[in-house]
Amino acid sequence: MFANLQEKYLAEEVGIDHADGLITRREALRRLGMMGFNAVAASSILAACAQDAEEKTPASPTPAAAEPTALPTGAEGAVAAEDITFQGPTSTLIAAYAPAEDPKGAVLVIHENRGLTDHFKSVVGRLARDGYSGLALDLVSEEGGTAELGDDAAAMAALNGASPERFVADMKAALGELERRNPGAKLGIVGFCFGGAQVWSMVQDGDARLAAAAPFYGTPPEPADFSNSQAAVLAVYGALDARVNATRPAAEAALKAANLTHKILVYEGADHAFFNDTGQRYVADAATKAYQELIAWYNEHLA
Repeated sequence: MFANLQEKYLAEEVGIDHADGLITRREALRRLGMMGFNAVAASSILAACAQDAEEKTPASPTPAAAEPTALPTGAEGAVAAEDITFQGPTSTLIAAYAPAEDPKGAVLVIHENRGLTDHFKSVVGRLARDGYSGLALDLVSEEGGTAELGDDAAAMAALNGASPERFVADMKAALGELERRNPGAKLGIVGFCFGGAQVWSMVQDGDARLAAAAPFYGTPPEPADFSNSQAAVLAVYGALDARVNATRPAAEAALKAANLTHKILVYEGADHAFFNDTGQRYVADAATKAYQELIAWYNEHLA
């Protein structure tokens, strides 16, 4: 039914959002239709995700991060992000950029399946507040950008229509833009949901410029092979996110096989997308702790 892992992931995101009551059946069918699924295929996806939701049980959590001792995940004191453009491999790329006053490092931020929303502009501002210049790349730049598409479903359809190879090439160009704006800084990457999967793809790509990577509830490539990478990986999961947690053993095995420095965090009581404070699955306590762990990771591997 699915052309590739990317299409499968995006379609299941729609199905799970419907199963969890976040969108109506009509909206789910509309989104799947825009992704190219006919009515029969779309209904099958929704039925399968509904069954998975009924059978979902919490994953066994690893110990949660320590209580936060620094700034919370909220945007208080965040640096204002500016909209920028720069040249990519095949088109002009759109991004939001927030410079740290005295950068300890620089971080590329990759958004969820709804594109470059204000939430991710806030994330780069928080990183800049805490010492890391942040650049959030719009992965649908070639289609005109998230703002021009103007609709969650349109952004998802655009992501589905692009190749994984294009995303990697655009992310590598974004790393180059970060280097240009922050000479000599070590580079990191963080991504969420669909963006978390893109972070795993960059770890698999093995770009030598990446010193640290943090996929939040993202699915790794199949098969996962991180042997070309030197990045220190912080992988973050929600214990209730059964679909993505099913891929965690493969990711962990690949990290160990590549002998990469890594840490895996699983937050009890948190589901997929728990970090997004504009979403319906937001869990403030888990998000705050995960952000604190993220900054600590960058302080260790980028600063």
